[in-house]
Amino acid sequence: MAHLTGQTVLLTGSTGTIGAAIARELAREGARVLLHYGRNRYAAEALAAEIGNGAMCFTADLSDPTTPSQLWAEAEAAAGRIHALINNAGILSPSSVDDPLDQWQATWSRDVQVNLLAPADLCHAAIPHFRTHGGGRIVNMASRAAQGGYRPGAMSYGATKAALVNLTQSIAGGFGVDNITATALAPGWVRTEMSEAYIAEHGEAAALSGIPIGRMAEPSGIAELTAFVLRPSQSSLSGAVLDVNGASQMR
Repeated sequence: MAHLTGQTVLLTGSTGTIGAAIARELAREGARVLLHYGRNRYAAEALAAEIGNGAMCFTADLSDPTTPSQLWAEAEAAAGRIHALINNAGILSPSSVDDPLDQWQATWSRDVQVNLLAPADLCHAAIPHFRTHGGGRIVNMASRAAQGGYRPGAMSYGATKAALVNLTQSIAGGFGVDNITATALAPGWVRTEMSEAYIAEHGEAAALSGIPIGRMAEPSGIAELTAFVLRPSQSSLSGAVLDVNGASQMR
């Protein structure tokens, strides 16, 4: 059944492994997907052609503070009514307390901008639009790293994802009366280019050692859950943080 027929969804980070899987699943569910990309125009246009349903492409460098609001404005001008926002784009930047202070601060500033401030600005644009049109859905892609602290070499990633969870819950509590829902997904290890690079360096056993079920999540599984959250029947998931980590614990 096409549960999202008639829905228009703005998806950031659409050309990554998880983003592309989400776009395909949303289209299978009947949605029109507005595909955001940073640099890879060819991949975005190829994905739009593949999924159809009136998919459109929009570019924005989310590390630039001026672009998230512009992205929403361009998407709204082109598509009209937008029913849902998925803040999927994100970065993980290695850093160390042994880094020079200016390098440390630059890493944190970029992670905060892309992982937290860009989603916040998009929510700032989306919420009034949703209010005007009778409601809407927000899905924020957090991480297992948001809970219980994160490894010393990527603390900015964990901190920004934790803040994104808090933002999600604040929106859910503050705007439910306007028929606006917000839900966070918190994946652990997912089979992506990033995880494959880690495996190439450290070995698969290192990646799987903390996952009791012994395997990573697949991008298609994250995509299915994202589409499920957007179904009209699932408004009560607002405020939830959905862990997708195979019962893994922070190490």
